[in-house]
Amino acid sequence: MGQPVAVVHKPSSVPGVVRFEANRSLTGMGHEHFASIAEATGNRPAAVLARRMFETGHVGGIHIFANQITVDLAKGYDAGGLDEIVRDLYQYWKPGMEPPVFEDVAPEEPAAAAVGAGDTGGGSDPWAEAAKKVPQALLDRSRAAREKWKAAQGG
Repeated sequence: MGQPVAVVHKPSSVPGVVRFEANRSLTGMGHEHFASIAEATGNRPAAVLARRMFETGHVGGIHIFANQITVDLAKGYDAGGLDEIVRDLYQYWKPGMEPPVFEDVAPEEPAAAAVGAGDTGGGSDPWAEAAKKVPQALLDRSRAAREKWKAAQGG
């Protein structure tokens, strides 16, 4: 689940440098440079991407500006698999993963309080059925408006 990022591998004239272009901005209008995994702190998309790339061991440094990602490869490594890291940046679930199980079940809401004064007598309460479906605050507001309208009409 999540939305994959479209990524295009761009050629670079400098050996050991790889460029990627994504279909979305990762930094806004600012530049971000990461020389090590220690500098990639926080949960900003650029920092998360930098951490994931540094974890491969293939990266020596990363510069990200908007949707442009420039990667300085570590000596002896190629760019294999780095485009997949960019593509899967916003993937939080993939086929084969076990989804989390939540044991907490929301407690059932107590039944709406019985309608108070101003109701007509008799066995059936016209507000009782509505009280099961509509929040009590809205019922109270509706009842007050109805009473105000009746008073203005003289009855």
